[in-house]
Amino acid sequence: MKTTNKKVLLAFSGGLDTSYCTIYLAKELGLEVHTAIVNTGGFSEEELQEIEKKAKNLGSVSHKTIEASELYYQKIIKYLLFGNVLRNNTYPLSVSAERTYQAISLAEYAKELAVDYIAHGSTGAGNDQVRFDLVFQLLIPNIEILTPIREQSLSRQEEVEYLKQNGIDWEWKKAKYSINKGLWGTSVGGAETLTSHQALPNEAFPSQLSETEPKTITIYFEKGECVGINDEKMQPLEAIQKLEQIANKYAIGRDVHVGDTIIGIKGRVGFEAAAATILIKSHHTLEKHVLSKWQQYWKEQLSNWYGMFVHESQYFEPVMRNIESFLEDSQQNVTGKVMVELHPYRFIVQGIESDFDMMKSKFGQYGEKNTAWSGDDVKGFTKILANPLHIFNQLNQK
Repeated sequence: MKTTNKKVLLAFSGGLDTSYCTIYLAKELGLEVHTAIVNTGGFSEEELQEIEKKAKNLGSVSHKTIEASELYYQKIIKYLLFGNVLRNNTYPLSVSAERTYQAISLAEYAKELAVDYIAHGSTGAGNDQVRFDLVFQLLIPNIEILTPIREQSLSRQEEVEYLKQNGIDWEWKKAKYSINKGLWGTSVGGAETLTSHQALPNEAFPSQLSETEPKTITIYFEKGECVGINDEKMQPLEAIQKLEQIANKYAIGRDVHVGDTIIGIKGRVGFEAAAATILIKSHHTLEKHVLSKWQQYWKEQLSNWYGMFVHESQYFEPVMRNIESFLEDSQQNVTGKVMVELHPYRFIVQGIESDFDMMKSKFGQYGEKNTAWSGDDVKGFTKILANPLHIFNQLNQK
């Protein structure tokens, strides 16, 4: 084994790729390997302990679990909710946003450890390699990035054989489906998502239907943030996790997203995101009642840009801070409660209650009666409104 007395921090998940990287970096490159995993809401305490045990067994000099769920919520998820962000009107950016903040946390820890290198196990075929590389290049430009899997274009079997040769003969079952679980949803990839026509079967989704009796829940929002479920007030992070526990038993939030990857090819992925899906729809419904027409219009434009830039690894583009300021300011009156009825595989937003509900104004009731204007007022208003159309028609008669 070579020895260089140089240190590397490896983003470690405990899977085959990062297990290979742990051995390879130490044996072939002679590096002192330190491992870390960033929890952004996707791991249980038991899973994190098992991952640490694997890292130590593979020879990691040190292993750290970086708990970043609350910061992840405050820095990214909060704004995705404020903006009702759904990529291509479908996907709540479950993994895209998560990878960005994991990379940020790893870069900060790399500086703390004073390592010479930082490494990750991404392949050359996906978005994550760009997200990790770009954040590392920005935040720790003097630390070299190592990517053994991408650089060697290794097959799964080659990785398994290499580990066996180095005394690691673990059971590496190739899962039929690739699962990435996080605070804002779980992505699901498999043979079906590599095609354009095959649907993911029911068993591909981690959360299976276990509740069939309809249930109505109440979601409380305060300035755009979810602060309670039913009669229980809680912090937003806890509320998201609580809602997920309730709603995923109904197998709510399943869909398949088709989108454009950062590297220019089309990609297809399944996902389940019960809490994110319900919160975005509920929040959007509340906004329809309490925001003006033009607030909603410009929010939609800017939110679409915000989601696209998060996906495209442009989180550090300065305009993102400007959009966040706009989104936060737009939430001043987004306070109230939303009633949602849960059913197997679907939900219904029943309605809202809010002190800022503009439907409660004394100006009138849509389609029923008007109290702040007369019929003659409407005639005059309509005549003036039609003026530019009359002018155009007169000049363009055929």
